Amino acid sequence: MNANFNPDKQHTLKSAVSISGTGLHTGIKVDMILNPANAGFGIQFQRIDLAGQPIIKADCDLVTDTSRGTTLEDKGIKVSTVEHILAALVGMGIDNCLVELNGPEIPIIDGSSAPFVEIIEEAGILEQEATKLWYTIDSNITYYDEEKRVEMVAMPAIGYQITTLIDFNSSVLGTQHAGLKHLKDFKTEIAPCRTFSFLHELEMLLDNNLIKGGDINNAIVIVDRPVSEAEMERLGKAFGRKKMEVKSGGYLNNLELRFPNEPARHKLLDIIGDLALIGTPIKAHIIANRPGHSSNVNFAKKIKQHIKINKQMLDVPIYDPNQTPVYTTQQIEKTLPHRYPFLLVDKIIELTDTRIVGIKNVTFNEPFFVGHFPGNPIMPGVLQIEALAQTGGILAINALPPGEYDTYFVKMDNARFRLKVVPGDTMILKMELNAPIRRGMCEMQGTVYIGNKIATEATLMAQLVKR
Repeated sequence: MNANFNPDKQHTLKSAVSISGTGLHTGIKVDMILNPANAGFGIQFQRIDLAGQPIIKADCDLVTDTSRGTTLEDKGIKVSTVEHILAALVGMGIDNCLVELNGPEIPIIDGSSAPFVEIIEEAGILEQEATKLWYTIDSNITYYDEEKRVEMVAMPAIGYQITTLIDFNSSVLGTQHAGLKHLKDFKTEIAPCRTFSFLHELEMLLDNNLIKGGDINNAIVIVDRPVSEAEMERLGKAFGRKKMEVKSGGYLNNLELRFPNEPARHKLLDIIGDLALIGTPIKAHIIANRPGHSSNVNFAKKIKQHIKINKQMLDVPIYDPNQTPVYTTQQIEKTLPHRYPFLLVDKIIELTDTRIVGIKNVTFNEPFFVGHFPGNPIMPGVLQIEALAQTGGILAINALPPGEYDTYFVKMDNARFRLKVVPGDTMILKMELNAPIRRGMCEMQGTVYIGNKIATEATLMAQLVKR
């Protein structure tokens, strides 16, 4: 992040960029491409090696395994070891990215996020016109695992910062802590820090054939007990090395540590990657004692649920006319084919991968008032639905990979008109995805608010067609 980086705007990549490597646990060589994505797209993974090229959203509710990294799974399709690339994307301020893979696991490379940071910088970072909507934690959110003695807390803060402490009862590691006060320091202070393992864990993984892509240079191996010559010989064969040794400080045949507390810093890296699965950028101070992937994901779920509950309590969108819009009318016209007098959305004030809020200012000069209840002007209900449809079209298009699309609404259910919409009203148009977009079909729940009252609501289904 340079000095001109605006943390209150969404960002993507300027161009696609690729990297190849071996999956740590599967041993499968994988090519990975990071692609630019529209505002509100979020981070999603696509298995281009499988039929239909399925997409998996970076979402803590889709995590199915945390035993040796974080694995996402949706309808039987998996992507494993996602934490290091997620940390790199968050640490470099990338909000929207489609990660293409031709295999089941993210390449491990050197066990850190540094190689991913390098290719992100190679691609370049593009500021998007959409506003980045941070969720500010307003009260402590805590997580505790008595069995693992894990404690985590998210406290109110003006930015996003993390402090982590580790204690493995190891004479080599001792007790370590690491901190990150500003994401702008991620590249230099956290990204280079490699994953680590204890020798006894490594032997267990080898016994169970679980690190098929392991190499002695993509992890720090900690040796905190005497090792026999036979064990050294076995490790040498496993890693294709003629000679293995324990260097000073209790580290197996590894390079010098990049930081004295590199293990603690890598745990902090993992937290950044795993908490990216909340799906919403947060302003909070995270303090984590003895964290691991399982606790990180459980904590992410707890924070996500907190955000969901609080947003439901405050679910009426707040419209501030002084707020800089995510999209102006001119920017909306770049996405939708509609034009005056049939463009019924003036601006977009909120946009995520599942929700959008638009504004329509209703004036007496609207052409439909001429013939609809003359002398008692009321906006036709069908045009209120059309305004919702246009707003939802922007959401749906932005939720897809880059390209030009048209949306055709194919079904409407449960439409209700509770209030008259008349000249002088400001329509707040909210559309939310009911489920992920599948095969070009999407279903959304739409609501029109006038002030804090519901005027209109309906469930709409649309088909997206690439031009």
